[in-house]
Amino acid sequence: MKVVLVAIHPYPSPQAVPLANACLAAYLATDEELSARVRAVLCDFFTGTAVGTCVDDILANAPDAVGFSVYLWNRDDARAVADELRRRAPGLTLFAGGPEATADPAGLLTGSSFDLLIQGEGEIPFLDVVGRLEAGEPGRGAVGTAWLDNGKLKHTPARPIRLIDTAPSPLLTGIIDPSGYPGILWQLARGCDFSCEYCFDDKGERGVRRYSLERIDAELDVIVRSGVPQVFVLDSTFNQDRERAKKVLKMIRARARHVHFHFEVRSEFIDREMARLFAEITCSLQIGLQSADPKILRRIRRHLDPDDFRERIGLLNESGAIFGFDLIYGLPGDSLAAFRRSLDFALELYPNHLDIFPLAILPGTILASRAPAEGLEHRAAPPYTLTTSPTFPSPDLDRAARVAEACDIFYTRGKAVAWFNSVASALRLSPAALLDEFAVWLDDARQKGARGTDLGDQDIWLMQREFLDRIFRRCKRTALLSLALDLVDYHYYFAAALLAPPPPLPTDRELSGRDLLGAVFSLAPTARLARFSYEIVDILEAGEVDLAAFRDCFAPSGSWAVIYPRGGDVYTEPLLESYAKFLQGLDGTGRAGAAASRAGLNRAEAREFLDFAAAEGIVVLATQAQ
Repeated sequence: MKVVLVAIHPYPSPQAVPLANACLAAYLATDEELSARVRAVLCDFFTGTAVGTCVDDILANAPDAVGFSVYLWNRDDARAVADELRRRAPGLTLFAGGPEATADPAGLLTGSSFDLLIQGEGEIPFLDVVGRLEAGEPGRGAVGTAWLDNGKLKHTPARPIRLIDTAPSPLLTGIIDPSGYPGILWQLARGCDFSCEYCFDDKGERGVRRYSLERIDAELDVIVRSGVPQVFVLDSTFNQDRERAKKVLKMIRARARHVHFHFEVRSEFIDREMARLFAEITCSLQIGLQSADPKILRRIRRHLDPDDFRERIGLLNESGAIFGFDLIYGLPGDSLAAFRRSLDFALELYPNHLDIFPLAILPGTILASRAPAEGLEHRAAPPYTLTTSPTFPSPDLDRAARVAEACDIFYTRGKAVAWFNSVASALRLSPAALLDEFAVWLDDARQKGARGTDLGDQDIWLMQREFLDRIFRRCKRTALLSLALDLVDYHYYFAAALLAPPPPLPTDRELSGRDLLGAVFSLAPTARLARFSYEIVDILEAGEVDLAAFRDCFAPSGSWAVIYPRGGDVYTEPLLESYAKFLQGLDGTGRAGAAASRAGLNRAEAREFLDFAAAEGIVVLATQAQ
């Protein structure tokens, strides 16, 4: 017997990994007799893939049954593929699991081609369903399943895994090979101890079940050997058990500093040692702030002490750890004004990024059950987002959405963390007010033909410069504009260098045996030659810049620098103008000596600098001139 397990991911990304289906396939091994007779095959697609293409790929495996992992983003796609499978292969057993199957079983089954649903944790029900099908019996009635009987929903109780380590690891069994993915999902725990009313994470088995450190240690070895560059840790509150979290971080520090890890954490469990450990590995933290108003948060069973939050985030900033916040607009009692205050609170703490979402009232959550009483109107189908509330009417939700987009483009994707607050302060605007201004400017720019959401880093940088030029002039702060643009430019070049793979460096022997001035060089594509209005060394030494105070102390004397990656770091080399012009003249077509002469450098100066620039990867050798 063959079972095809289908995952439909939202889009290609390092998180597009079929972990849930891999867990089901791995669990087959716990029944040796059944696993000898049943084979599970994983099929992966993306939303928007043609239904016929998905069905052709599935049927090419000659399945006896097909299961789907159904989430809010792929519900319609999964139903469409199931319907076409039913039409082309009417004898197949079709089933679904995932959050949508657990939260809204009647809605998912009604009018669909699914024979049954698996609810809650899927391993034990999956094994029961497959066992029944292999024995020639219907899957309906297996443990943890739901189905329609003459239009009436019936179900059997779920049965979660009590000892979580008894579930075989998809990584250790080889069902998921990390080397075949640009990123991997690494599950360290299941469940959540908190009961936020908008969230589905605490449904099913109460509390948190954590995998053993021995299993985590073995999985980390697989991850390291695979060479996968990114790992997304699945643990709703990784740092709730402080000592365990620190042990895991020390494992990573010892063996996987080169891998980028993504963690979900809560601020109240961060201490100084933990902040330091996060900073000592390559990672980013996601912290669910949601709102900065304690009264709003209490209405959804969350707690916030603003002073404690600031203090804990201060530890991350002191350590140099990278972190971002989640914000939700439209929570019960929230308003556009309150959302702006939350933005101000969040941005003043220097997050690397902000992820902002409209409230989604998910089926099966506590909030969904009391939404009518709260006056929360929302979409009946995915993504279930709020359409209006007594305190957040539809026009205000639209404005919040535009500000959220402005924040994503200008702040997060624009990598503005290092200069955003300095610029807002110089303009005498709050962070939210500055984003409001950019949202209005963005609407106007689009009406004039500017690009939409498909923006690259350079597009955003140019938009930032154009917007800042306009608003500094409008606010009559033009005296500070050139310094603001220096900050924007420097951090754009720095981020570009940070993300660029450095070129291979020549050996000392290769350099010493060559007539460098007779060779042809060009500026390395990873290096950025930049000109600034102020002395770049003064700007960097000033740290967090108060634009007005800096201008009072320094004159705009002009400066040059080359910014480039090397050995995992980014370096900024200040340059005299003659050396900058020398680099500009290395265009990959003429001898380096000719470029040095045009820049006013003598041969000894040029040779010494060129030797340094080549060794650092600032310039690359094109060919030896004939």
